[in-house]
Amino acid sequence: MKDPRVQKMAAGLINYSVRLQPGEKILIEVIDSGIPLALAAVKEAYRVGGLPFVTVRNRQLEREIMLQATAEQLDKMAEFELVQMKEMDAYLGIRGAENANETADVPGEKHQLYMKHYSRPVVDQRVNHTKWCIMRYPNPAMAQSANMSTEAFEDFYFDVCTLDYRKMAQAMEPLRQLMENTDRVRIAGPDTDLSFSIKGLPAIPCAGEMNIPDGEIFTAPVRDSVNGKITFNTPAVYQGVTHERICLEFKKGKIVKAASNETEKLNKVLNTDEGARFIGEFSLGVNPYIVKPMKDTLFDEKISGSIHFTPGQAYQECDNGNRSAIHWDLVLIQLPEYGGGAIYFDDVLIRKDGRFTIPELQALNPENLK
Repeated sequence: MKDPRVQKMAAGLINYSVRLQPGEKILIEVIDSGIPLALAAVKEAYRVGGLPFVTVRNRQLEREIMLQATAEQLDKMAEFELVQMKEMDAYLGIRGAENANETADVPGEKHQLYMKHYSRPVVDQRVNHTKWCIMRYPNPAMAQSANMSTEAFEDFYFDVCTLDYRKMAQAMEPLRQLMENTDRVRIAGPDTDLSFSIKGLPAIPCAGEMNIPDGEIFTAPVRDSVNGKITFNTPAVYQGVTHERICLEFKKGKIVKAASNETEKLNKVLNTDEGARFIGEFSLGVNPYIVKPMKDTLFDEKISGSIHFTPGQAYQECDNGNRSAIHWDLVLIQLPEYGGGAIYFDDVLIRKDGRFTIPELQALNPENLK
């Protein structure tokens, strides 16, 4: 039996997220699971006059390639995929990985080789030259990670993914304007006191157009302005390794000290290249349905009352000049049950314990977005 929520989501992806127009080509990429949503998206793409193309991937096969691939092979793989990607007007990435730790035993240097010679060139083309949106697809592994039954997780997933993103976009406008008129930012909380400038950099609202689920507004710090310390209270999975309690210390923009439960592996990631120790993104999460972490960045970075701070590559639409093969969103939740915290813009308190405090931002508090 077809789930009408899948049809509704596909319609939103095609007509709102990527706004597919007649004659436009769209690549629909499926990783591990998500065929029902891909089918619905193909049908909707044809219905509006688009031309859908489909690629199906598997993380176990990807792991085997990563273990033995040479730089020359990865360059050739990227070359082949870029031929296709450069033809596309739009992209949907449906990611239903059944094991978040599938590549945990791939050596760090192999991860770095894969990112530099294959992932980064293809991702840069997709991000900078197509209308794109990526999403997860619910499966038992995701439900387990979220400590939920499969059925309850599916209900949660569709609530999160099909909320009124147009309403959210309108509510974000005052925050966008405030961020673009702000110079100094301070983040305070348990084991955290961090300051930086965002002066002169644009703020980008994300309300269902590039991620599903969505609910963040991001900018980037002036590259050399970050000073202080931040301790993240959300588990972060990267290259198949789960990091807990990541603590970063900054001086003149650079991460000068980094620790976690996997300190050696953490520093290997941060040593990928020069830009990996500088920050490419600063963002505030506002999705009202996401209130606890599930070790999935696409969900965790949207948690209402959170921020994320990102070592690595800056986005083209908010470019602070940082370049890196990595882009790693690290999440700090500032809700009371996670220790609370505060955000100041030019010495004015704008969010306390996860709730916006000034009148013009009240519409972004969770009860006003549902």
